[in-house]
Amino acid sequence: MASPQLSDFEIKMLQILQSNGRVAVTDLAQMIGLSATPCARRFEQLQESGVIKGFAATIDRRSIGLMVEVFVQVRLNTHSDDSPERFIAEIQRMDEVSSCWTMTGEHDFLLHVMVPTVDDLNDFVMHRLMRLKGVRDVHTQLVLQNIKGPGRIPLDHLKR
Repeated sequence: MASPQLSDFEIKMLQILQSNGRVAVTDLAQMIGLSATPCARRFEQLQESGVIKGFAATIDRRSIGLMVEVFVQVRLNTHSDDSPERFIAEIQRMDEVSSCWTMTGEHDFLLHVMVPTVDDLNDFVMHRLMRLKGVRDVHTQLVLQNIKGPGRIPLDHLKR
C-alpha cells in the first residue's frame, strides 16, 4: 500500500497528536500555522480516512499492579485447518494479551502479555495458553525494562 499524500501541515499535526492527543484544535492550528477552521477540517479528514484511528490514555502498567510483562511466541501444530482462526478468536478474549501479531519465522504469533505476578504468568501459560487446541509450543521472554515505548508511528518517510 502506498503512503498517503499528506501535506506538511498534516504531518506536523500527526506528530503533535502522537505526543499530545488532547491538544485543542485551536492550539493545534496555531502550532502548525493554520487557522482553526482549516485545521479542524484536515483533522476530520484524517479521522474519516482512517489515518487517525482513535485516541487512548497511556497507562503505566506497574501503577495498576501489572508487574510482569512478557513477550510470548506461539507455534501452532498446523495451518491447514481452522487452527489459526480459532487461536485468534481465543486470544482476542484474553485480557492479559495486550497485543498479538502474526509472524514469519519459527513461530506463528507474538503476544504481548501483562500480569500481576510470575504465578499469574505461570497460570496463564500453563493452564490457558498451552491448553488451547492447536498450540504446539510456547516460548516466553520476560521484559526486564522498557527502554522505549509504547512507540510512535514514524512519519519522516512522508516528508520525501
